[in-house]
Amino acid sequence: MNWLRSLLFTIVFYIGSVPTVLAAAAGALISPAALVWGSKFWSRWFYWCATNLMGIKLIVEGEVPQNGVIVAMKHQAGFEAILTLWLFDNPAVVMKAELHKIPFWGFVAAKHGTIPVDRAGSASALRAMMAAARSALAQDRPIVIFPEGTRTAVGDQPKLQSGFAGLYKMLKVPVVPVALDSGKCWPKGLVKHPGTITIRFLPAIAPGLKREDIEAQIHAAINQLN
Repeated sequence: MNWLRSLLFTIVFYIGSVPTVLAAAAGALISPAALVWGSKFWSRWFYWCATNLMGIKLIVEGEVPQNGVIVAMKHQAGFEAILTLWLFDNPAVVMKAELHKIPFWGFVAAKHGTIPVDRAGSASALRAMMAAARSALAQDRPIVIFPEGTRTAVGDQPKLQSGFAGLYKMLKVPVVPVALDSGKCWPKGLVKHPGTITIRFLPAIAPGLKREDIEAQIHAAINQLN
C-alpha cells in the first residue's frame, strides 16, 4: 500500500512543483521578495503533500533560529532539505554546486542565495563559498549546512566534512545543531512510509572553539535521534 501512496505523492507533488518553480524563477526577475515568497510556497506545497498524501506528522522541537548563525543539520533525507525553505524565513543553504545546473530550479536556488560547495575542494571554490557565506551573514540570514556532506542512512554517523569547520572558524558566529530522524519515514527511492518525523533544534554553541572540540560537539548533537 505504501508504494501506491508514495506514487500518488510523487505525481501530485511534481505536478504542483512545475508551475511553482517556474513562477519562482519569474519572481526572481522581479524582486528578491517575490523569489523568497515563491520558494517558501514550494516548500509549503511539499509539506502539505507529505502531510496529507504520505501521512507524515512533523514535530519541531526547540527554537528555529532566523538570524545570522550557522545551522548544522543532520541529513538523512530530501525531506529536511526541502523543508528548510519552510522552517526558516530566508535561509542561505550550503549545497552541492552541481545542483545549480538543474534547469529552472538551479536558477532559482542561485538567485535565492544558496552557498555552492565544490566537493573537489579547490582553493577558488572555497573562496567563493566563504564570500557567499559572508554575504548571507551580512544580511543576518541563517546559514544552513549539512556538515556530514551528504545524505546518510539511518544509524550512520560519518565524520564531518572540513567545510563546516572552515565556516565556523572564518565566520565566528554561534552554531545551532539540529538532530532529526527523517530517514525512517523518508528513505532514498520512491517508497516512503507514514509516521512521525522529529526535527530538534538544540542550544547554540559559542564561536571560538578548537576544531576538534566543535566537531565533536556537533557530531554528538546532530546524532541524538539517529
